[in-house]
Amino acid sequence: MGQMSDGVQLERAFAGATVHDLFNLLTVAIFFPLELITGYLRALTGAMLPEQVGDGDKWEGPIKKIVSPLAGRVLKANKNVIKDIATGKVESCDEYYPVFCVGGIEDYKSCANKCGDGEEKGVDCGRVGLITCDKKYGCPAFFQNGATKKDDSIAAGVCLVLSLAFLLICLMGLVNVLQRGLMGMSTRIIYKATNVPGIFAIVIGAAVTVLVQSSSITTSVLTPLVGIGVIQLEQMLPLTLGANIGTTVTGLLASLVSDSVAALQVALCHLFFNISGIIVWYPLPFMRKVPLNGARELGKWTRRSKAIPPIYIIVVFFVCPLLLLGLSELFVQKKVGWTVLGTIIVIAVVLGIVRFAWWWKRQEGRNQFIACLDKRSARNDALAALPEDMQFLPFKN
Repeated sequence: MGQMSDGVQLERAFAGATVHDLFNLLTVAIFFPLELITGYLRALTGAMLPEQVGDGDKWEGPIKKIVSPLAGRVLKANKNVIKDIATGKVESCDEYYPVFCVGGIEDYKSCANKCGDGEEKGVDCGRVGLITCDKKYGCPAFFQNGATKKDDSIAAGVCLVLSLAFLLICLMGLVNVLQRGLMGMSTRIIYKATNVPGIFAIVIGAAVTVLVQSSSITTSVLTPLVGIGVIQLEQMLPLTLGANIGTTVTGLLASLVSDSVAALQVALCHLFFNISGIIVWYPLPFMRKVPLNGARELGKWTRRSKAIPPIYIIVVFFVCPLLLLGLSELFVQKKVGWTVLGTIIVIAVVLGIVRFAWWWKRQEGRNQFIACLDKRSARNDALAALPEDMQFLPFKN
């Protein structure tokens, strides 16, 4: 979306961004039901597990070492909250409030240090809520002694808005820098450097992601390059597949230095899930075309209407997950009424998907949708071409 100003670049960039999404969604569509039916990932990773995993030092990547000093002084999330709620240790976040620091001193020892034997949290030792203090950098800027749950929620919301704003600014700046810097000879050099066989592109993507410890960083850098035509979509796919493999390395390293065999199994499941998806969708050319053609189609729609990217984000990352989460909650209640309601909704959703597919394929739905986008685009172009002084033209009776 950082390339909204240029239709051609937007089409290529959106295709480059969504090819990663489509691969992940297609892989989940195949292997999630397969895992539920057969449990093959659980069996495969279970056979690879040692009897125990030794405790050790935590590995920290170079990007995290650079960012952590600043992030730790702005905001530090208390990961124990979600862990304690998930394991049933506490019932709600209310048990972490109000925040209390011994003697009113805002530092790690007075606020977030573990209580000793016989000490009561919030009385004899410190108590922190959603925002905690860092052992190395102290209490962050958004930490407040005596804060309530509402205070921490407001601080977290402000940080979320600021982080999204900085993210958009950085992405637009990245696009601008790449557009200005990658012109002429440098574009041809990068194109030749990335125009390598697929297996090597996967290795490159994995290696880069291991260095930066985030597949999101890798794909965020590559997407503008696809938009300006430096990297082709066919090369973007294996690079992002490699990024999927590389991002599992962080989890593997974390599990290897923990004392939990279950953590190692989860990390191995993540790794073999991505490997399984690559085996299914990449080696065979006709299978590879499924995510590629889907991404190209989304890119073409985006060129016709710039409303497609926000609609895609809302539907794929908000509506669908919330729908699935809501359905799962209906079934885990173990109440007959909720189970019947969930079953009816599932049947309705499946029938709706079948009906939509029939309309899309058999009743010219795709052509009608594209015609609607073209009509909307033509109307917007016509309105943009009208003279600015149109409102001053005389009206005839």
